[in-house]
Amino acid sequence: MAVGELFLSAFLNMLFTRLTSPEFMQFVRQEGLRKQLDKWKKMLTRIRKVLDDAEEKQHIDMSVKYWLDDLRDLAYDVEDILDEVATEAALRCTLMGESQASTSKVKNLVPSWFTSLTPNAVKIKIRLWLRIKKITARFNDLVTQKDQLNLKENSSPRPRKRREIPPSTSVVTEDHIYGREEVAEAVLQLLISDKNSDTLTKVNVIPIVGMGGIGKTTLAQLVYNDKQVKNFFDLKAWACVSEDFDVAIVTKTILQSITSSENCDGKDLDWLQVKLKEQLYGKRFLVILDDVWNEKYNDWILLRTPFEAGAPGSSIIVTTRNRGVSSLMGTIKVEPFQLEVLPTDACLSIFSQHALDAKDFSAHPDLKDIGEEIVRKCKGLPLAVKTVGGLLRSTQDRNEWDKVLKSKIWDIPEERSGIAPALMLSYHNLPSHLKRCFAYCSILPKDYEFREKEVVLLWMAEGLIHPRQDEEEMEDLGSEYFRNLLSRSFFQQSSRYDKTRFFMHDLINDLAQSVAGETCFRMEDRVGGSWHENLPIKARHSSYLGSQYDVAKKFGVFSKLISLRTFLPLMLPYLGCCYLARHVQCELVPTIRCLRVLSFNGYRITELSDSISDLKHLRYLNLSHTQISSLPESIATLYNLQTLLLEMCLHLKKLPSMLCNLVNLRHLNIVGANRLEGMPMQIGKLTCLQTLTNLIVGKDNCSGVKELGRLKHLKGELNISRLESVIEPKDTKDAELTKKIKISALSLEWSSDIDELKDRTSELEVLNGLQPHGTLTELGIIDYGGTEFPIWLKPAPSFPHMVSLKIRNCRKCTLLPPLGQLPSLKTLSISGMDSVKSVGSEFCGNNCFGQCFRSLKYLSFENMKEWDNWSPCEEFPNLQSLSLRNCPKLLGKLPNNLPLLKNASIDYCAQLEVSLSCFPDKCRLNTERSNGVVCGSKVRFKLIDLSRSLSPISDEGLDMEELAELEWLSINNYEEVTNLWSDNMGSLPHLLFLSSLHICHCPKQISLVAEEVDQERLQLRITGIVIEDCMALESLPNALMYNNTCLQFICIIKCDSLTHFARSHMPPTLKKLDIRDCKSMRNLVDDDDNDTNNNSNCNSGITSLLEELDVSNCPSLESLTSSGELPTTLLRLNIRECPKLESVAKSFRHNSFLETITISNCENLQLLNGGELLLPSNLRGLDISGCEKMQGLQNGIYNLTSLRDLKIQNCPSILSFPKEDWWMSASSVFSKTHIS
Repeated sequence: MAVGELFLSAFLNMLFTRLTSPEFMQFVRQEGLRKQLDKWKKMLTRIRKVLDDAEEKQHIDMSVKYWLDDLRDLAYDVEDILDEVATEAALRCTLMGESQASTSKVKNLVPSWFTSLTPNAVKIKIRLWLRIKKITARFNDLVTQKDQLNLKENSSPRPRKRREIPPSTSVVTEDHIYGREEVAEAVLQLLISDKNSDTLTKVNVIPIVGMGGIGKTTLAQLVYNDKQVKNFFDLKAWACVSEDFDVAIVTKTILQSITSSENCDGKDLDWLQVKLKEQLYGKRFLVILDDVWNEKYNDWILLRTPFEAGAPGSSIIVTTRNRGVSSLMGTIKVEPFQLEVLPTDACLSIFSQHALDAKDFSAHPDLKDIGEEIVRKCKGLPLAVKTVGGLLRSTQDRNEWDKVLKSKIWDIPEERSGIAPALMLSYHNLPSHLKRCFAYCSILPKDYEFREKEVVLLWMAEGLIHPRQDEEEMEDLGSEYFRNLLSRSFFQQSSRYDKTRFFMHDLINDLAQSVAGETCFRMEDRVGGSWHENLPIKARHSSYLGSQYDVAKKFGVFSKLISLRTFLPLMLPYLGCCYLARHVQCELVPTIRCLRVLSFNGYRITELSDSISDLKHLRYLNLSHTQISSLPESIATLYNLQTLLLEMCLHLKKLPSMLCNLVNLRHLNIVGANRLEGMPMQIGKLTCLQTLTNLIVGKDNCSGVKELGRLKHLKGELNISRLESVIEPKDTKDAELTKKIKISALSLEWSSDIDELKDRTSELEVLNGLQPHGTLTELGIIDYGGTEFPIWLKPAPSFPHMVSLKIRNCRKCTLLPPLGQLPSLKTLSISGMDSVKSVGSEFCGNNCFGQCFRSLKYLSFENMKEWDNWSPCEEFPNLQSLSLRNCPKLLGKLPNNLPLLKNASIDYCAQLEVSLSCFPDKCRLNTERSNGVVCGSKVRFKLIDLSRSLSPISDEGLDMEELAELEWLSINNYEEVTNLWSDNMGSLPHLLFLSSLHICHCPKQISLVAEEVDQERLQLRITGIVIEDCMALESLPNALMYNNTCLQFICIIKCDSLTHFARSHMPPTLKKLDIRDCKSMRNLVDDDDNDTNNNSNCNSGITSLLEELDVSNCPSLESLTSSGELPTTLLRLNIRECPKLESVAKSFRHNSFLETITISNCENLQLLNGGELLLPSNLRGLDISGCEKMQGLQNGIYNLTSLRDLKIQNCPSILSFPKEDWWMSASSVFSKTHIS
């Protein structure tokens, strides 16, 4: 049974306060209204007295619950009326030209226009009277029902709960894991034991099964962070899978977890899996798949495909509530670990730690007996124990503990999973102001990660935050609310790299839905499911999971939600590349007049309807990642608007000219809106503004930099850009940045394309006038054109808290400021300083060498074209990362005192003398041609580029021991080399870890492996190879093609001696083949009469794993395979500029997986598949262009139900389609067609 009205008391208290406010009382003194509103207050007082009893009885009496539902609905309607009165008054004030009036003055103007006799005023008065009359009748009904339900009044008010924020709970460590020691050790041994590593089963799957809240994730975290695990595995990744199982999203999560170098945005599944296999190849990895629900076997097979590239001993841990999932995903030899409830002693340890911050009750013996009773109520569920313990952490009063023990909330039936009583108890004991905030979070989907500010801004917009005193900011109070919920375990910090994100455990999420009841409506079907049954007509808040194409039908239900306050799409799969039906934004949304929160974030909408002005209650508008170029002027009438988010609106050029009318605007985010031409006039009137991410200094009819002076409440990050537009340098002092103590990060930017002939001497005065407050923590100076830095950065900068500083493209400055004197500086980036020739004592701060850069951890110099001298006077005792890039004239040596250096990158600094003695052991050293780890006097290379025209490889001066762990090798411009591996001196050694090989412009390279080498003994593990411009190459060796079980990708370019790619059959593990510009290539797979494995079952490689085949500009190509058959696993086929090719294949009978065929400029191509009628049944895309002799399309094309993209161009021999009515019936399902 839902308990959705526990926050009603707080809600009604807020309404009572508004009803009795002086501003509202001044309005209701009109004849008739005062009497009605007095009735409201009296009835509200009677109702408030029975709320406690009603909230308890609703669990056992449905009539009481329905009464509470009606009361909640009435309360929302009353709040809407109060809000509408204040808003209409403010708008009338604006129309009368009183836009500079303060909020209090606006409220005092209410009687002046409501009591007037204008037609509009009379109309509003009549409408308001009718609504008040209806609400009065509803109040009467509720009071009558209250008496019939026998609800009892409280003789004394409910005692207030203590609200102090308890200490944060400890992170998961072995000392704080109770009751799982044996299971944890068993899982650990299974992971690191060599007995479980064999070549037949490369990847062990270890399921952990149990009910929600039992501790599956905690156990996985314990194992994941174990030191032995860290040492045993090369790579680790964590992915929270959740209920909406999407192979592409999970693959992307794993890939991003193990590498930060790949940009995965917008990539398809094939690309993601190929890249993941490349990362995992030959490496022992551990992957955690947490909270898996999916029971589709094919999805699991598809997901695990890249994992097969790992080394033996790799493992996957799966946590799930469903044993059926564990059976499906697990391996036969590994039994699932079924987690049972914890024993009482383990629960007591958990409880005492969270309630008392102690291991036991020895310091509080008087609480032990009652503590044991509370623990028994938790029924061995760790999450319940932790939640209740956190609830009691702030009190050791036995009476309070007894109240918790005896609370009726425990009586919820056991079918609610057993954990509900503890969770409901935790919610019941929240302070009243937090109950509404937490219930509102029920609109957040499971596993949705959110930031604190995101949630606080939504709470503000919904009116859930009420400052206790005038000087208290809503944002600060909202942060306090958030931290309080976090400390009580309602929110948890993300375990991923971004520690600023949070989430709700799925059980806590269930609780939020339960307490919110029908107030919140969450449409979780990405496709757009049906909500016609049990439709929550009175819902006030709604969210939904966005999809790539959100059509109007999906939102049919919203037309009935006339009182909705929140329209919030979340978790769009492709941010900025999703489509929303025009009907939704232009017709549907404007009819939902009570909206306070509206978001189109991530949709490819290009405009916003003028009818947005109808949403008078709107406080939060998010248009981030859309393609709008301008905003309608009507937005300026949204008097209540607090938050306007326009992040990454790349096409936005203009803001509304009367933006200054939004006097309640507090947050304006235009990060990434780089086409904006300037800020509207009088932006200084937005005196409530706290967030202004970028002040763009425009030229005509735009706000200048001095407008900042009136924005007293700015905080966080501020960027001031296009400072070249400042006409009067003295105006910068009027910005009063020295008084803005809450600005933590400041970036001062000029444009990068300023005419070099322009006089820029005034820029120093501009920069001097923009001195920030000493509390600044981050500073950037970009494209500054002066010759020296401002006085506030020298001689001794007074910024004791600055941790990050970036100076970029200040091309005329000749000296760096004394940055060594910044005591807290951790990150320093200097680039594009074209006039700096020497860096010495002035950089440290004269005569203070011993004290400079004492906190610096990250130092970067880049694009310093004239820098030639770095005096070794600096000391960097804590430096961890050093980057020098494109400093071509830099001479001398690196600083010697770098004891903590972990990463050094030195690229394109040809004159710099680099000695290994400068680097400590285990420091990773990167140059433009190599990547390795320092080991004493040598470097263990992981990557190396041999790019010199030398004869034997050994003349390169490399110690062969340094290549023992090589993973990536590029060999370029070796004029004389004929083989890489041979028995001769100078040959490459056996590189056990080599996974990627690139060979370019080796004109005498005949083969990779010499004939005298025993290829059976040469065991290569190369995953990908690119061979380019090797004119003499005749064949590829068996050691690479057939004895290598890791090969996935081969690209061959401009190898004119190659007549075929393979003999008899394709390499068995190859996934992608790309052949370009090979003039002699006749076919890819040729018959080999000497191949004993050549038989009808494996002929031409139809049993290979090839998924993608690209062939282009091979003028001699006559066929793809001598047999005419293609690999059965092929997904994509692309052929371009092969003039002799007459047919792609004899048959597509075995190619049911083939999804796309693209063929262009093959002038002799006549048929796709030798005249057979059948095309691949799963074909989704067909593109044929520039094939002059193409005779026609097979009749089977009209049976291709999966075909979505069709393009036929410049194929004059195709005169008609197979069936006359085919085009009409098929065109409706195509997403892209082009026939010409």
